[in-house]
Amino acid sequence: MRPWILAWQDALYGARGFYRTPSGPAGHFATSCHGPRAAPFAEALLRLATAEGLSRIIDLGAGRGELLTSMADLAADSADELGSGVELVGVDVVARPSHLAPRVGWFESPGGAELPELGRPEAALVVANEWLDVIPCPILEADGAGELREVEVDDSGQERLGVLAGESATVGAAEVAWVQRWWPGPFQPGDRVEVGMPRDQALTRLQEAVGSGVVLAVDYGHTRASRPAAGSLTGYRQGRQVAPRPDGSCDLTAHVAVDSLPHDQLMTQRDALRELGIRGEDAAYDLARSDPIAYLRALERRGAVAELTGPGLGDFWWVLSRVG
Repeated sequence: MRPWILAWQDALYGARGFYRTPSGPAGHFATSCHGPRAAPFAEALLRLATAEGLSRIIDLGAGRGELLTSMADLAADSADELGSGVELVGVDVVARPSHLAPRVGWFESPGGAELPELGRPEAALVVANEWLDVIPCPILEADGAGELREVEVDDSGQERLGVLAGESATVGAAEVAWVQRWWPGPFQPGDRVEVGMPRDQALTRLQEAVGSGVVLAVDYGHTRASRPAAGSLTGYRQGRQVAPRPDGSCDLTAHVAVDSLPHDQLMTQRDALRELGIRGEDAAYDLARSDPIAYLRALERRGAVAELTGPGLGDFWWVLSRVG
């Protein structure tokens, strides 16, 4: 057995890790970047880049380029030239997908919290959608005396409690200090803590890698007032939630302590999209007769926006920082 943080890293980003499979994340779960939701989500990001005067969008954790493809399509079809002059760049652990439009650049990443050399881009909107939740972090659990111990795991998902928090190479004094500040006790036996310090550090490094612009992390998470006592570590495989097993067969994710992240603004996706003018307008019934294709598109958009702003995706956090 070994600490969860180490097993998690190998399971997702190792040589045979989950994110290196041909289908990519989209083969197992859907985000705001997939399906009908992708177009209004992409529009929101293009609008944000325009409002901030930015000329480049970098999608960190780009999967197989689904969001970038939606942006390129929108820019090509937009009557008001939204995004027409914006450079699009993807970053992920795989080589550049061959189906991407020629205008889309690509960086191959080591995965997890590690970043490739981005060249300190200027005037860039860097979007990290559901990136932080898959950055491995230490998992702690309170023992029978209420003392936090590091949780260890084997490839089958079987767990045991290891040494006391603060006494291992992966949970030292800095991690304990993070817990005391951001996820303090007292703890009941069985309570869990997901130490968010690696996510804080990863976002800080991302901000430091950008010359100027905006760094936006979008993710599900919690604040100090709503920490999950049982933790949130879970797995996903082929569209279903499954028990977390660090064997490369499933995604592994845990909610993000968003209030501990370095940020300038913190808002829900629901509020962010509304501020950016993303709405699903009612489709006039007469349109069904005069232009049935346009009518169906309007219905699809309305449903997609409702998903993006409704319970679930609408509760995601937008963690925004301006740099440079």
